[in-house]
Amino acid sequence: MTKAAELAKMGEVITNSQIGGRRNIVYNGAMKVAQRSTSVTGIGATAGYFTCDRWIYSVAGSHAGRFTMTQTADGPSGFASCLKLDCTTADTSIAAGELAIIRQHFEGQDLQQIKKGTSDAEKVTVSFYVKASAAFTFGLELFDSDNDRQITKLFSTTTDWVRHEITFPADTTGAFTNDTARSLDLSFWIHAGATYAGGTLNTTAFASTTTANRAAGIDSFFSSTDNNFFLTGVQMELGSQATPFEHRSFGEELALCQRYYQQIVGVSDQTCLGYGRANGTSIAEVAVPLAVSLRASPTLNALAFVNFGTGGHGGATATPTVRKFTPEGAVLHLAFTASGLTNNRVATVFTSSASTLSMSSEL
Repeated sequence: MTKAAELAKMGEVITNSQIGGRRNIVYNGAMKVAQRSTSVTGIGATAGYFTCDRWIYSVAGSHAGRFTMTQTADGPSGFASCLKLDCTTADTSIAAGELAIIRQHFEGQDLQQIKKGTSDAEKVTVSFYVKASAAFTFGLELFDSDNDRQITKLFSTTTDWVRHEITFPADTTGAFTNDTARSLDLSFWIHAGATYAGGTLNTTAFASTTTANRAAGIDSFFSSTDNNFFLTGVQMELGSQATPFEHRSFGEELALCQRYYQQIVGVSDQTCLGYGRANGTSIAEVAVPLAVSLRASPTLNALAFVNFGTGGHGGATATPTVRKFTPEGAVLHLAFTASGLTNNRVATVFTSSASTLSMSSEL
C-alpha cells in the first residue's frame, strides 16, 4: 500500500469513528478462548457450541457429513490459535434441506452504533484470515433476525492464510431491537442444499430473506475427507475500511465470553460450589459466585455433588435449578435436591468426582 493510500485509509477510519474506542464487535475473533473443549470429534448431525467460545455450529437436514473441530495452534503471523474443521465423513449426495454454518450471534444492544433502519445507517466491514486444504468458494452472510433481512458475499480459500476484507452496505430498513436478545448473525456458510443455494445469491444490498438466495454458488466442505478449513482473526467494525485486528488480552476476551457461558470445574472430590441453607429436608439452596454477570438466566448441566447441612446430609446426581437470577449480579442462586437435610440449617454444596458445573446463557 502506498503512503497516499495509507493516509486515505486512515482518514476514512477517523471519519467513521473507528479510533478512540473498541472497534471489533466480534467476541473471541482470535479463537483464544475454548472453555468447553479444545477438540471434539464426530460433529455434523447436531448443532452446538463445541470448542472456541461464541462460535456455534448450525446444521439443518440429515446430512452424512462429519468433522472434527479443534482449537489449533496454527495461525497466521500474530495469531497463536485458529478454529480448525477436519472432514472425517464425506457427504457427496446433498439433499435440498441441508446446511452447515459456523456463526456468531449478537445481542441487539451491542449493535446500536450501526444505526440500522435509520437514514444514518452505517456500512459494516468484516475481515478475517482463512485457509483450507484446497481452493473453495464459501459464503459470508449477515442475517438480521429482528427483521428477517440478509446479504451474502462469497470468498475463496487457498492453502495459505489469506486475509479477506468484505464490506456490507448500510441498511436503512429495519432497526435492531435494543435488548439482550439475538438480533444479528455473522455466518460462514460451508455447505448447503438447493433450499438455500438454488437461487441467485443476494450480494448487492440487504433484502427480505429469500431462502434459496442465501448460499447460492458455494462449495461443500463435506465433498471429501481430505478437506479442512481454518479460521481466525475475525473482526466486524463500522465503516468501509478494515483496520488491523484489535487484539485483546486473554483475560478480557475470557470475561467477554463468560457473559454467555462459564463453568466451575471440580479439580478433585469436594470442590466447593457455594454456601447457603437447607429449605426443608431435601433442598439445599446455595449462592454460587460467578466470574462475570451472565446475559440471562442460564441452563445448567447435571453433575455429581455432595450436600452437607448441619444435622443431616445427602448426596445425589441431578440437575440443579435456578432459584433466583439477577442480571446485574455476579451470584447465581441454585437449588440442589438432596436428602437428610435439616430445615434452615447451613448447607454447603461440593462437587464429587471432579464434575463440572456449566452455566450457559448463549443466544
